[in-house]
Amino acid sequence: MTRGAFHTKDYTNRFLALGIDQQAIDDKITDTWERLFTDKDPALKIYFETENDMGYVVDTGNNDVRTEGQSYGMMMAVQMNNQKVFDRIWKWTKTHMYMEEGIHQGYFAWSCQLDGTKNAYGPAPDGEEYFAMSLFFASHRFGDKEAPFNYGEQAREILRRCLRKGPNNNGHTMWDLENHLIKFVPEVDFSDPSYHLPHFYELFGEWANEEDRAFWKEAARKSRDYIALAAHPETGLSPEYAFYDGTPNHIRGFGDFFSDSYRVCTNIALDYEWFGDEDTPLAVIDRLHQFFKDKPMADYRRYKIDGTPFEEPALHPVGLFATLAAGGLVRDTAIANDYVQTFFEMPLRQGDRRYYDNCLYFFSLLALAGQFNMYSN
Repeated sequence: MTRGAFHTKDYTNRFLALGIDQQAIDDKITDTWERLFTDKDPALKIYFETENDMGYVVDTGNNDVRTEGQSYGMMMAVQMNNQKVFDRIWKWTKTHMYMEEGIHQGYFAWSCQLDGTKNAYGPAPDGEEYFAMSLFFASHRFGDKEAPFNYGEQAREILRRCLRKGPNNNGHTMWDLENHLIKFVPEVDFSDPSYHLPHFYELFGEWANEEDRAFWKEAARKSRDYIALAAHPETGLSPEYAFYDGTPNHIRGFGDFFSDSYRVCTNIALDYEWFGDEDTPLAVIDRLHQFFKDKPMADYRRYKIDGTPFEEPALHPVGLFATLAAGGLVRDTAIANDYVQTFFEMPLRQGDRRYYDNCLYFFSLLALAGQFNMYSN
């Protein structure tokens, strides 16, 4: 049986299935967008415009601009059909974050100051993959224009560099070309389970340069296997960093379930919603739901992947809850339904740490409303 919205063109609206009025769903999405991207609620805003038709998404917890946030902002803008915001963010990114020279030529600096000054001259691959996917969607939804708004060509060039790194194949690739797994950063031989987006790679396999398409199709298969491998078999918890065999990598203290790890649940759900592949590790969502079902959000902590808690509280409890709710997109259980219902009634996070939580919140909101969609040519 053919499953997944890529084949059926039908998206699951879990809110509607639970009896929430469609107008209320649409109003909540619009209100959330306006609170994050306009002056409607200055205390919640994360998007700011600058001169020369540019704009940036600020990481309010670190007071910088990251490729993560810029690429997330572009994805949100294309999902909301807002080409103006999309183009402003992309222009700021190309102007300030793109690296013109050095070992990382052709990649984007992962962190900049609010005035565009680079804080680092290294990239983070999760930014590149979100840039590429949002650019493909923009190409199909808005239509290509003159550079740098020739979206499709820009996306294909990003992916080419990720695998070949320049005209002379110099520098480090962002994926291991032998095992098809994304790296945490180009120079290392380990991964971050939350970077794995098999649903993106399936589409890269349709739209990337023809010579690269087989790689991306295989990367989708390998990433589904890796997500299952890295998640603990009882708790479902994934480490932030993991070796290629899936075991936690504790370098710099990142081998535990913490902020990056939260995204795994949403990634699994979207992958299954879009492609319905039988190898999508849905059991990881079930284990996560079981692990957290009796834990109040106020008590969320850092955890070893076996579930042992640390004293350190979660930095982004709203973001974690939002991703658990997103798991309900593809799991129709009593626990999943409770997460989805409670999430719909949950407000955005306030305060300095709001950026990451509210990005995860908005993606979950779109997904559960059946409005985190693919746009094809």
